[in-house]
Amino acid sequence: MRTKKRMNKKGSMIDLIVIGAMLLVFAVSLLIGFAIMTNINTTVQDSSMNVPGNLTTSLDTLQGYYPGVLDNTFLFLTIGLCLVTIVLAALVRIHPIFMVFFFIGWIIIIFISAILSNVYQTMAAEPMLSPYADQMMMTSNIMNYLPWFVAVFGIILMVVMYKVGDTMF
Repeated sequence: MRTKKRMNKKGSMIDLIVIGAMLLVFAVSLLIGFAIMTNINTTVQDSSMNVPGNLTTSLDTLQGYYPGVLDNTFLFLTIGLCLVTIVLAALVRIHPIFMVFFFIGWIIIIFISAILSNVYQTMAAEPMLSPYADQMMMTSNIMNYLPWFVAVFGIILMVVMYKVGDTMF
C-alpha cells in the first residue's frame, strides 16, 4: 500500500530540479558534440587522403544540424518538459496550506538553477567552446536565463498544483 502511494506522485517541485538538470546535460552534450563534430569535419576536409565526396558532404550536413536543428530541439525539449510537468502537476491533489513549503523550496531551487546556469556559462566562455556556444542561440539563451525560467515556471506550477488541489477538496 505504501509503495502505491509513492508511485501516485505525478508532479511536484522536484520536477523543477529534474528539468534544470536535464537541460544542463543536454546543453553540455550539444556544446561538446558540436565542438567534436566541427573538429572531425575540419580534419577530414583538410586531410590530404583520398576521401569520398559523400563523406565530406555528410559531415558538412551533420555539422550544420547543430546550430539549426539540434538548437531548436533544445527549445522543443524545454517546452515539452514544462508542458508534461504542468499536466502531471494538475493531477496531484495538494492542500493550499502547503504553499508556504513550496515557496521556500522554490527559492532554494532558483539558487540551484543559478548554479546549473553558471556551469553552462563557464563552459560556454571557454575559448575552445565559445565559438560554438555563440552559434547555438536558443540553447545559450535558455541556459543563461535558467533561473528566471525556473522562477516563472515555478509560479505557474504552484498555481496549477494548489488551485487544482483547492477545487478538489
